[in-house]
Amino acid sequence: MKFSNIINNIEAGLITLLLTAMTLITFSQVIARYVFNSGAVWALEVSTYLFAWLVLLGASYVIKVGAHIAVDSVVNLFCKKNQKNIALFAVFCCMIFVIIMLIGSYEYIALLKNIEIELEDLAVLEWQAKIILPLSFALMFFRLFEVMMDILNNKITTMHFDVRIDEP
Repeated sequence: MKFSNIINNIEAGLITLLLTAMTLITFSQVIARYVFNSGAVWALEVSTYLFAWLVLLGASYVIKVGAHIAVDSVVNLFCKKNQKNIALFAVFCCMIFVIIMLIGSYEYIALLKNIEIELEDLAVLEWQAKIILPLSFALMFFRLFEVMMDILNNKITTMHFDVRIDEP
C-alpha cells in the first residue's frame, strides 16, 4: 500500500471519528441539560478541541480534494502553460506559509510542553490537546507537495479542482 493511501485512510478515519464524537458529545449534553437538568463540565472543552482538530485535519483534506475556494477569473485568461506556472507559484506560496506556521506551532507546543499546563476542565496537558497544530501543518505541507507533483506531472493544472484526472 502506498504511503499516500495510508495517510488518506488515517485522515479520513480521524475526520469521521472526530465528527462523530463531537456530534455525540454535543447531542448528549443537549439531552442532559434539557431532559435531566444536568450536564458534564468537561463536554464543552472536549467539543471545542474536537472541532479544532476537525478543522485542521479538514484543511489538509480539502487540499487533497481541491475543494479550497479560489478566484480564478483572471487566471483563466491565460494559456494552459501560464495557468500551470501560476498554480505552481500559488502552491509555492502556500508551502512557505505552511512552513512558517509549522515552525511557529512547533515552538508553541515545545513551550507548552516545558511549562506543563493542564486544560481547564480535563486532566490532559495542554500541549497534548494542541499537538494537532504542527501535525496538521506537516500534513498540509505533504498535501501541497502532492498537488505540486500532480501539476508538474500534468495531472492537474490548478490547485482547485473537482476531481483529479487519475481518479474514477
